[in-house]
Formats: sequence, C-alpha cells, structure tokens
Amino acid sequence: MLEHGGRLTRAVARYGIPREHWLDLSTGISPHAWPIPPIAADAWHRLPEDDDGLLDAARAYYGVTSLIAVAGSQAAIQALPWLRWPCRVGIVAPGYAEHAHAWRAAGHEVTTLPMAALLDQVDAFDAVVLISPNNPTGERAPLALVERLAGPDRWLVVDEAFADTQERSFLRVPAREGLIVLRSVGKFFGLAGARVGFVAAWPALLTSLAERLGPWALAGPSRSVVAQALRDRDWQARMRPRLRAEAAALASLLAEAGWPPTGGTDLFQYVRHADAARLHEALARRGILVRLFDDPPALRFGLPPDRADSARLAVALREVLA
Repeated sequence: MLEHGGRLTRAVARYGIPREHWLDLSTGISPHAWPIPPIAADAWHRLPEDDDGLLDAARAYYGVTSLIAVAGSQAAIQALPWLRWPCRVGIVAPGYAEHAHAWRAAGHEVTTLPMAALLDQVDAFDAVVLISPNNPTGERAPLALVERLAGPDRWLVVDEAFADTQERSFLRVPAREGLIVLRSVGKFFGLAGARVGFVAAWPALLTSLAERLGPWALAGPSRSVVAQALRDRDWQARMRPRLRAEAAALASLLAEAGWPPTGGTDLFQYVRHADAARLHEALARRGILVRLFDDPPALRFGLPPDRADSARLAVALREVLA
C-alpha cells in the first residue's frame, strides 16, 4: 500500500495525542462537507439500481453525457491500465502516486516526469496521465493537449479530482476517443467517505470499464447522497468563493510564517522545503498532521476548518521555525 494523507489513527498511536485534539490538514479534502440529509431506508435495504437518478445528476453537473459512476476515482485508476495492451506511459510526478503504481502493476513501461518535462516529451508515449490541478503542486495542464494527444491509438488520462472550483476543465473540451477524464466528489463536496467518482470517456471504453468493475460498484446510500449533492447548486455557488478565500488566507498565513507556498489549489497549499521531514515531525508533535512528500522534500497543507484552527496553525509554525 502506498502512503496517503488522512492516517489519523496511526498518528494518534504514534504520538499519543487523543484523536479529538488533532488538527488534520493532511488530505486536501474540504473541511466544509455538504450537509447530509436523512437517508431513505430503501437505500440501505435494496440493491442499488443504475436508473436512480445519480447519472442524470452527474451529467447535468459535469456538462457531459458519456460517463459512468465508480467507487471513487481510485477504482478507475486501478482498472484503466488493464484495458490496454502493455505500452509506454508517461505520468506526471510528483503527483498522486497510485497512477504510476497501477500502470506498472498492469505491465506497462512507465516514465514519471515533472509536468513541464512531460509536456515536452508527450510524443514519446502511447498514454499520458496528467493530474490537473496537480496534486500536490497545483500545476494546470493546457487543454490544447487533447488535440495533440487523444485519439484512437493514444490515451490522454486527466485526473481532475481537485477541479470543481476551476473554470477550466478537460470536460469542456469536445468529447473524443482517447480522452478520459476522472472526477471525484470527495474533495470539493467533502464526501470522501462516500467513495464516489465519475469517469467521462467514449462509450466503448466506458462499457469495458463497467464490465471490469462489475455490478453494484456503488452502495445505495452513497448514490442517494451524491445525487442530491450534485443537484444542490445553491450550496455549490456559496462554497466555491468560500474555498478560494480560505485558500488565499492559508497562503498568506504560510508566507507570513516564512513558508511561502510554491504551489496549490483552492483546497490545499504546497510548500517545498529542504527540511520538510523535520518540520512535519515538529508539527505532528503539536497535534497538527500535514502531508509529507520526500521527492522533492515538501509539505502539503489542507484548509483549516475555522479561524481558531488557523490561529493554532500560525502559532505552531512560529514555534517550529523558532
């Protein structure tokens, strides 16, 4: 298993700090989850059905017609490499490490490169995997890549797990064979525990992916909750500017503490620092969990839930640097 954020139970055991005393900023998940209403008993009692309105809500929200629901974008990340014969794959790095792990496990020749270098060398690969905005650097990939890369013989896979607050999306590009876009409701909607994501692609690819994933990929309660969240345009309209403002405030807080971000999105800030491992440990000993990256050494900070937690982070940063 690869390393991920959100390992709060492990942090509790390691540092001996009670769970309720932790400030977990390690995931990039919005601290303001969509408010879940009561769930109908049938959602728990009956097998899930594909015509329950979830896909209609997703088509309206994402503005595309050809998509399927999956058990989090992670399910698609693991399954997609098995739908191609072994080939040369270029993947952005640093980035969500599960992409390279999955393609290697399926027998592909994988090269990982920083975003700029990968974009310079895309013609060397049969499939290119990008994350836009990138996790953890926040870099955006140009939409014009679709014309250059996506086609019957070459795939362009774009993971847009952090794109819900962005105007620019690969879903706005006319659909074509070879373009695969992954979306998640875990980050913007704060519903990571529902384990729901979507894949937009050409129909034949979606059919093959659905057959590989099998029936009842999503639990009934998750389908019910996510369909309602996708339809709640008022909440979405309020949340986008709020997250942008909080991300800007976090960037200012880090800069004032002497840790200016080198990248980020509306849901996290990314700080490269040669001494990242020591800083990560020092924050953890103060009950603040952030995400550590080794290559290059860096920390990712999720959004604090409120002003009190922002103040707590500011005090801890000053103590650590002192």
